[in-house]
Amino acid sequence: MSETTRYIGLITAPGYPNEIGARLQNELPSLLSYYVKEEIEWKIDYIEDPLIGGGADSKEVLEATRKKKEEQEWDYAVCLTDIPLFIEKRMIVAEANEDENIALICMPSFGSTLMVSRLRESIMQLVNEMYYGSSEEARERSAERIESKRSTHKNVDVDNSKNLMTKRFLGLLSPLKREAPDDSEEEYMDVRFTVERRGSIAIRLLGGMVRANRPWNMFPAFLRILIIAFATGSYALVFPTLWLLSEHYTIFRMCLLTVFSVLAMTLWIILIHRLWERKRDQGSNYTRRLYNATTFLTLLITISIYYVMLFCLFLVGVFVFIPMGMLETQLSSEPGLINYFYIAWIAASVSTVIGALGTALEDEDVVLNATYGYRQRRRHEQLKKKEENEEDEGEETNSLTK
Repeated sequence: MSETTRYIGLITAPGYPNEIGARLQNELPSLLSYYVKEEIEWKIDYIEDPLIGGGADSKEVLEATRKKKEEQEWDYAVCLTDIPLFIEKRMIVAEANEDENIALICMPSFGSTLMVSRLRESIMQLVNEMYYGSSEEARERSAERIESKRSTHKNVDVDNSKNLMTKRFLGLLSPLKREAPDDSEEEYMDVRFTVERRGSIAIRLLGGMVRANRPWNMFPAFLRILIIAFATGSYALVFPTLWLLSEHYTIFRMCLLTVFSVLAMTLWIILIHRLWERKRDQGSNYTRRLYNATTFLTLLITISIYYVMLFCLFLVGVFVFIPMGMLETQLSSEPGLINYFYIAWIAASVSTVIGALGTALEDEDVVLNATYGYRQRRRHEQLKKKEENEEDEGEETNSLTK
């Protein structure tokens, strides 16, 4: 391996973090040359590992990252975990160990916007910390280097070697705190970035966790319900009941019906698929509530998309099935296009409730994998199975050597 070449491994969780890893692989080399050291050729590699990012605390994640780094023979390793991590009621954004050249980044802590740019800047800063050191003197030397260049890269906004991210709106609402712990119990890392304010933590985390769940990708699991709901509603369109309701319903009642139908379907799916995390003997109640809130918001967004599509289908259907002349014979007032709009709106709301109660999701795994509690349980089961296999292999090896 060349002395002027450094290999950085990005370890990502399956799904969205993995997609980000593929994108950063192409963007980071030139940025690291600018921000860390231009004489070095930076090589980026990334792998998907569902077990490494699912540790119960940051120490476990960093230890697993160290083992993977040694296994892959990287110079540096950064784990992008999709699980929220806390310490003393503060949210961990990132940690790094400069001796081992390993770091972790808690992706949900970045919120729901500008995810790639935040990750890009954070990786650059953490590699800078590991390369130059985390002491005040090392940070000053790094700051002087950046100041001497006095140029900005079009893809990066980092201008301070002591900040993880700069010039961000959420950074003003919930500023990051840089820590270099002296506690002997925290010797496993040299620098940590946290968010202190509890209110901003909830907003930032919920946004980031819902984004990581990618609710729009869950929609294919709803296709069966969509078909049943549209078929049921289309049959109801030929009867005058919905026509009469369109004449007497107010905007407030229509909106209330929409909210009721969307919430009813959301809660029904949570109940029928047992997505709600219950209180357990182990684990944080705050984390459990956070998981439940993320599950609810993820499904709410997905079902809202489903509702809009269903409404658009019914809007086409009412023009196909209901002639204006027939509508005039049933209504007391002169009908117009607004009646067609209202009929489609009512049909979408009623069909949403009927579709939810009449069937379960066709692809249950898609929904289950979008819940943090389920993913964590699967990771722990896989990790336990892996450890048991390693123990069995070790016992077999010992029995053969005796």
